[in-house]
Amino acid sequence: MTEQNGSTGKLLAWESVREQGFFDKNHAVRVCITILFAIGLFCFLHYREVRVEVLELGTDADRYVVAQIDFEFLDENAKAIRSQEAVRYIGKIYKLNEQETRQKRIEFENYIRRDQDWRKSVEQVSFEEIYQALDLLEDVLLQARFSDTRTIQQLQHNHFYTTYYQAFGPTDIASPVQLPEDIWDSFLQIAFVNEIFQEGTVNLIDRFFSQEGWRLEEDILAQQKLHAQIQGRVPDQYTRIRAGSRIIDQGERVEMRHIMMLQAMKKELGDRRNLWHPLTIFGSTLLVGIALFMGKSLLKLYFPEMLKSNRKLFLLVTILLMTLALSKLCEYFLVEVNSKFVDTVRFPLLLPFAAILLTSLMGPGLAMLASVFLAVGLTLTLAIDRQGFMLINLIAAMTAVVHTHSITRRNEIFILCFRIWCICGSVIIAMHCYENTALTWVLWGDLLSSMVFMLVTGILVVGILPLLESGFEVLTDVNLMEYMDPNNEMLRRLSIEAPGTYQHSVVVGNLAEAAASAIGANGLFCRAAALYHDIGKLATPHYFTENQQTSMNMHQLLTPTESARVIIAHVSEGVSMARKIGLPEKFIDIIKEHHGTTLVYYFYKKQLDKMGGDPNLVDEKEFRYTGPKPRSKESAILMIADSLEAASRSLDEINEETLSELIQGLIARKASEGQFNQCLLTFEELGIVKQAMIKTLLAASHSRIKYPKVLRDNAEENG
Repeated sequence: MTEQNGSTGKLLAWESVREQGFFDKNHAVRVCITILFAIGLFCFLHYREVRVEVLELGTDADRYVVAQIDFEFLDENAKAIRSQEAVRYIGKIYKLNEQETRQKRIEFENYIRRDQDWRKSVEQVSFEEIYQALDLLEDVLLQARFSDTRTIQQLQHNHFYTTYYQAFGPTDIASPVQLPEDIWDSFLQIAFVNEIFQEGTVNLIDRFFSQEGWRLEEDILAQQKLHAQIQGRVPDQYTRIRAGSRIIDQGERVEMRHIMMLQAMKKELGDRRNLWHPLTIFGSTLLVGIALFMGKSLLKLYFPEMLKSNRKLFLLVTILLMTLALSKLCEYFLVEVNSKFVDTVRFPLLLPFAAILLTSLMGPGLAMLASVFLAVGLTLTLAIDRQGFMLINLIAAMTAVVHTHSITRRNEIFILCFRIWCICGSVIIAMHCYENTALTWVLWGDLLSSMVFMLVTGILVVGILPLLESGFEVLTDVNLMEYMDPNNEMLRRLSIEAPGTYQHSVVVGNLAEAAASAIGANGLFCRAAALYHDIGKLATPHYFTENQQTSMNMHQLLTPTESARVIIAHVSEGVSMARKIGLPEKFIDIIKEHHGTTLVYYFYKKQLDKMGGDPNLVDEKEFRYTGPKPRSKESAILMIADSLEAASRSLDEINEETLSELIQGLIARKASEGQFNQCLLTFEELGIVKQAMIKTLLAASHSRIKYPKVLRDNAEENG
């Protein structure tokens, strides 16, 4: 069997033999799907992350790093030097000791209360006026600042409030100094500029305070504010680095300067790409066009049925776009959010996600082709360490493709992921041994990161697979095994209400599975569908021979025409029941087609005899199933198995010769009626089907040895 004919049965499970709906066959829908994929692929290829070396602050560089292009970076060291230069000539700022100033006021108050000689010169001055003036002067003294002329000019240039600043610099602040007369005149003018005091009051205060010695101290806070303001006005300093220049040497301590250089180089690399430049857009568009052309060519060559079904094409596009989106999200997390993880997660396992989904839903051949496409695209586009990425991901994808077919339960997906991790872990160890790095922590980082990726892959697949199965109406092996569960409500009802039909369905399923597997069709689908192909008999179970447990035949009460209608009705009843309980459409196709348009010959012959053998008096259409004829290999196989199982019960002796004669006659009769014209079964495949069914039926009908009476009784007790 070629890939086109079967793809190991998976694509056959996809085929729905009902007429294609609007979505599945409309050309405009197909164009929209193509445009959607083109846009997604364009975004993935166009918006690429730029990867540069990652260094951790305060560590020793394990390798040297060279500038890839010319760039400028914000040099904090150079700015710090300029800032120091800017405040180099800023002098110190002094202020009067606050405690001493308040103490001198107290001394002045004691003086005017204790010594009344001052009254001789200022007789008309009240204490209230003196205290008011004293408050104003004290406020000025507490706000007074002293520095050199250049510093005061810098303060004014940087918009500081300099009203209380005086150009005065003490030579020694350890001992009190007497402030110059012009400074006192300035203080008095500032203090009393808006107040009218008697001249005697002003002179009294001036004489006392101007003759005092004052202790000055540095105003650290004012100096810091001035320095910060001046340094803040220093512009950013940029240093130019030439391509090929060494950014950091091996073993050199990583400083903030090195990190700033790498960040600036990354930004320059991103700016150089200029995503909105016409040439850049044209390049990405051209790559998308090439990818679409190659993809269509490969699908047309190896999987032509994909281009005829929009549902299949849309499912393929959905899985590919999901994989690209997850890859881009992973890249963003590693490069942008946690760039320190880039060196730890060297080989992200991204392909198993797509490989498992595609193998489960669309077959191993298509899954392998898509995995190669994704491997090339991800390797060329993602900002990762490309060495080993493609090799490990392709091996992981191949492992997924090979082993996914054996999955029959959803929890086995995690076992599959563990198996993939074991294979990839062996490859990682082999690569490290080859590079002589097996005894480093990098090996453990690669193993741990790959394990995390496979765990996340298992969780995503288990969550997404059921959504894709239901959304795209795909039957996977997991689905089929669930439908074959004996505890299924419909199967339990069938086994209780129509036990003969249930046993008949089980045997038909075994025959069909063996025959389908022999020609590369989907055997598991045949066995599952066979269990439901006769559920319509539940409407009138006792009208069918296999369910009649007494000698009473219900058809004795009916005319041949009525009997034929009851028999034929089990198909329409089955379709109605199947739709009511939500069986897959492909099961419903089997229910409708397993009899094709064959004739209910027994009752037709009975009616013909009743009419004296004149066929003109009998409407043959009343005795024919409405069809349609089988339109898939699985449907045709089930038709043969159904007829063979029923007919074999009438044989007096079951052996290879009798079965071969029986099945040959059945196939010949149905072929002569054109029942196989639409199912694409070849003569060679019909021969294989015949041999497989004979072998299976012989194995199921084997006879036991004759036991003596006592032994026979024991054998019967033991089953």
